[in-house]
Amino acid sequence: MRVLMVYCHPVEGSFNSALRDRALVALRTAGHDVELLDLYHEGFDPVLSTAEREAYISDTAWLAARVQRHVDLLARSEGLVFVYPTWWYGPPAMLKGWLERTWLPDRAFTIAKKKGERAGAGLQHVRWLCCITTSGAPWWWLLLMRDPGRMLFVRGLRALMARRCRVTWLQLFDMNNVDDGDRGRFLDRVQRALSAVR
Repeated sequence: MRVLMVYCHPVEGSFNSALRDRALVALRTAGHDVELLDLYHEGFDPVLSTAEREAYISDTAWLAARVQRHVDLLARSEGLVFVYPTWWYGPPAMLKGWLERTWLPDRAFTIAKKKGERAGAGLQHVRWLCCITTSGAPWWWLLLMRDPGRMLFVRGLRALMARRCRVTWLQLFDMNNVDDGDRGRFLDRVQRALSAVR
């Protein structure tokens, strides 16, 4: 499977970077073709400019040209893996900005034709979605908050993919209070889950 891994964490050497590395090894060992996008490392600009917002519907080709490599990677991927920390109930601003600038009309989705309709799925070639994340909050608190970060990916973004797109959600909760054993077990869980993907 052609997999695009989108990694978003500002600190190299963080636990998230260990998750990225373990996920890359597991997927490549399983025979998948994996392309890594490290948003902080490449200095991706997450800010949707005034000109880009004004052209969002009227000139999608111009918008796509500004982030063409990213749009092309998304267009040829059959699997998407996101590795990031959960901050303030969602992904880092860098990752949210990447979604805003690269998941474009007529690329990632089609705009609804009339009031009350939802956007159409433009990523029907994506048959597997995986999110690997950490969060400071315990699981029960995120459940109480209705877990907006998870809903963004497994409901909102997943709706733009293949009808039978599989989802793998891997989250280490209560990150501020885990120990080396907890982290090691989570790394092993990530490896097992991704090694089994076909």
